[in-house]
Amino acid sequence: MSNLENAIEIIKKKTAGQDQFHQSVDEVLEYVLPFVKDKQDYLDAKIVERLLVPDRTIEFRVTWQDDDGEIHINNGWRVQFNNAIGAYKGGLRFHPSVNLDTLKFLGFEQTFKNALTGLPMGGGKGGADFDPKGKSDAEIMRFCQSFMMELFKYIGPDHDVPAGDIGVGEREIGYLFGTYKQITGAHHGVLTGKNPAFGGSCIRKEATGYGCVYFLQSILAEQGENLQEKRCAISGAGNVALYTAEKLIQLGARVITFSDSQGYIVKDDGFSQEELISIRVLKEEKRGRLSELDLKGVEYYDGRKPWHEEYQVAIPAATQNEIEKDDAITIKDAGVCVMVEAANMPLTRDATDYLRDKDIIIAPAKAANAGGVAVSGLERTQNAQRLSWDCEKVDSTLKETMKDIHSICKAYGDNNGMVDYIKGANIGGFVRTADAMLAFGTL
Repeated sequence: MSNLENAIEIIKKKTAGQDQFHQSVDEVLEYVLPFVKDKQDYLDAKIVERLLVPDRTIEFRVTWQDDDGEIHINNGWRVQFNNAIGAYKGGLRFHPSVNLDTLKFLGFEQTFKNALTGLPMGGGKGGADFDPKGKSDAEIMRFCQSFMMELFKYIGPDHDVPAGDIGVGEREIGYLFGTYKQITGAHHGVLTGKNPAFGGSCIRKEATGYGCVYFLQSILAEQGENLQEKRCAISGAGNVALYTAEKLIQLGARVITFSDSQGYIVKDDGFSQEELISIRVLKEEKRGRLSELDLKGVEYYDGRKPWHEEYQVAIPAATQNEIEKDDAITIKDAGVCVMVEAANMPLTRDATDYLRDKDIIIAPAKAANAGGVAVSGLERTQNAQRLSWDCEKVDSTLKETMKDIHSICKAYGDNNGMVDYIKGANIGGFVRTADAMLAFGTL
């Protein structure tokens, strides 16, 4: 075992039990270790070892009161992983499953994802084990206010700029930003994902989904194909899934499935934009289940995942590790040619290995879903300039960013004339981050 491999094993032992973090580390290092083995400057500076340890991890208590006057206590975190390229940037997630392991894996991934955008952003992630489901607006507001009372000490427009994620949408960002303003007296770009009426960016809400589709377009163009009539199966029915579907339908693809934690819906000839609006109202406004949807020609399957259909493109857009090896076998049998990771690390390692062995193209999340953080970066730019760009300019810039990310993946992911997108994204993100770390010395 080399000195580098030994150092990695020591780091893993020190973080025992953080399985998701280890999974993301293993995926990156599978490609990075062969790449750095003859690059003495990276080895001497111990870039890999430094990248595996966050700059800092902040944990705090969040105390809040429900509508009945009962006091509740949750845990809050912010993982500031690496700021070599710029201020820490990454979302806040409110979900009962959130823990330090989850946030470390997300912050680690975010570091390379942000590097791929070409914007001056480092990687970070945060959140709380708070469940917004079933809570009143007043309860969510009080939780957000209590959360920001602690978080504000560690963030700033040139230091750490959080955004939204699962459980944190425009409403929550509004409450968080309002509290930050009240505490500091400052109105600046410390949070992204704001309403455009008070400093947010046009198409920020749509950006992750739209960016996934633009990246998919580049993959298909590389194969001499396009989206017309492509059958696409999507998991999830949240923000990313719905706006991925919206752009796919606009560009002539057929979106045939959505899912939630209870089951999935399918429409064999594809959902229309009008039907998509009905799903959005159900999920975003009524906060209901897909089983409650009443649309002609739409079937619901309780307790099943949405991979038991026929399609060419699979787009997991729900959560991490949602696709296991059995699901991957089902997906391969469905006739899929491209897998686009709209969620962060949605495939288990076994599922990834299986699909790669079957020569199915996998667009990894750190490349495919970078559109969200790219437009967050553009929101920071607009805030700094005290300007608001129109939707056409933001969308055009997003398209070019996703094309640039595809070019990076292609440059670093060449595999006998084919493109290995996982390899390209991991090495491309690593090189940009590592070169900045070298430039700054050993601090």
